[in-house]
Amino acid sequence: FEVRAEDTERGKTITGRPIVFGEKTDLGWYDEIIADGALDNTDLRDVRLLVNHNTDMIPLARSRNNNANSTMQLVVVPGEGLDIRANLDVENNTDAAALYSATARGDLSGMSFMFLADKDKWDDMDSDHPTRTILSLKRVLEVSACTFPAYSQTSLEARGLADALDSAKASLESAKAEAREIERKKQKIRILAEVQ
Repeated sequence: FEVRAEDTERGKTITGRPIVFGEKTDLGWYDEIIADGALDNTDLRDVRLLVNHNTDMIPLARSRNNNANSTMQLVVVPGEGLDIRANLDVENNTDAAALYSATARGDLSGMSFMFLADKDKWDDMDSDHPTRTILSLKRVLEVSACTFPAYSQTSLEARGLADALDSAKASLESAKAEAREIERKKQKIRILAEVQ
């Protein structure tokens, strides 16, 4: 994710991965796996950020058609899952401040999601513990920071503006150094060409 001007206005940012591809989780009487590609045709036009799937709370962020005016951005990473970045209004929303604090302290470090399945398949149905593979998700309704996420491979991290700016600055410096190295190699080639 890139650093945006809105990050400075809204104060605090969290990033996470609420959906992981190819990982198995035990949901009691069956295992579940989200297949790589399950989000290829998924409706992600209006997704809210909640805590522990509490649909009675005011959303802490929202992705609307994943546009620039949203307070949450979603990115499907092929082979890995769904990444989110949410800008939290910690000054005006005590729930957002509590979420950011718990995430920064490491008290909350996992995520989950509420969805409607479009296509799935079941294996080992004759066993005591079958496996459901979700091949396609119809819609993701919300993503949640979770105390006890179903998938332990999910992640949630807090990022202050300073962290985001440091990361962007490091990326910029790396790109500049790479450009200088390319220019140095071009210069060396020109000199060798003139000598020959």
